[in-house]
Amino acid sequence: MTGVPFEAGVRPQSGGAAVIDLRGDINATAEAALNAAYAEAEAAAPHSLVLNFTNVDYINSTGIALIVGVLAKARRGRLPLRVFGLSPHYQEIFQITRLADFMSIYADEASAVAEAAR
Repeated sequence: MTGVPFEAGVRPQSGGAAVIDLRGDINATAEAALNAAYAEAEAAAPHSLVLNFTNVDYINSTGIALIVGVLAKARRGRLPLRVFGLSPHYQEIFQITRLADFMSIYADEASAVAEAAR
């Protein structure tokens, strides 16, 4: 079975947040693109990061580890991390793995970005 190739892009927001748009499967092949997107977002000196999972259908255990790595970098940089677009299944996974204890989960981009701008 062939997965959906991973891509990530960064969109700075007027409120000082940076949105990282994630597309495709988050697995071992996503590491370089995810790290590059994080570095690009961090270089813009945002006061908050928002991860957009709207176009992500699959995250395996390695993908969860990569997200934990993003969380660790954000915490070291004192950047609050917000996420939106998670399917109900992955919202549950984030609860079970306790990722939700360290990042705020929102239903949509407007809510996540509005909170990030506060």
